[in-house]
Amino acid sequence: MITIQPQPSDFAQLDAGVQDQCAGCGTGDRLGFRFDYAYQPIVDVASRRIYAHEALVRGPEGESAMSVMAQVTEGNRYRFDQACRVKAIKTAAQLGMQERISINFLPNAVYKPEVCIRTTLEAARTHGFPTERIIFEVTEGERVEDGPWLATILREYQRCGFLTAIDDFGAGYAGLTLLADFRPDIIKLDMALVRGIDTSAARQAIARGVVRICQELGVQVIAEGIETAAERDFFVDEGVTLMQGYLFARPAFRALASTLANC
Repeated sequence: MITIQPQPSDFAQLDAGVQDQCAGCGTGDRLGFRFDYAYQPIVDVASRRIYAHEALVRGPEGESAMSVMAQVTEGNRYRFDQACRVKAIKTAAQLGMQERISINFLPNAVYKPEVCIRTTLEAARTHGFPTERIIFEVTEGERVEDGPWLATILREYQRCGFLTAIDDFGAGYAGLTLLADFRPDIIKLDMALVRGIDTSAARQAIARGVVRICQELGVQVIAEGIETAAERDFFVDEGVTLMQGYLFARPAFRALASTLANC
């Protein structure tokens, strides 16, 4: 397992070089709280290799994501979103990550994606992390009131060379309606659908339908929240090879998983 130690300058503050690139993306003001990351691999069970690592926000000592998100307000949401991107990319480079990194973003914090994405592009350039290995994923549980606006954001990310993913597919606007307006590169099936799918005919029918739609549209599917071999085997039989869950590896705080189980 590869680990790094946090640096005080990493926490809740944008790098000076990034601030200069986008005046609205970071004023240098501290957020007033610290945060860090844990990393959970997304695995390709066909090749038995890691496809990507999802960056999961944590408190500075590994506290839950909820303890961090509880400190995000309307006043600091934008700065927090931008700081998260910079820190995730910087940390991935420090860890020597060779696979893709999946970064959650707050769509309600993005005002002008074509302008504010400069922060991410500059962070990738500064830390030598290729943009084609960065996935932007809509944050789990984020309420998006304006679906077309979300589609606009994701299109701009694709135009800049990033991959896009919809988490918890089927919840809220992030479902079939979105696929009619926009084709993300990846969807992540809601873990509530995945849980116990091997014994639920209804879940199986829904999952098969979604997988077939995505295959026709050229969208990759990730089965999220895999905890049992039976859940894994169902998706393998349906042609889904990208998976994430405790069956393979738990999130590692400030570290990357170096070994995988049960692929």
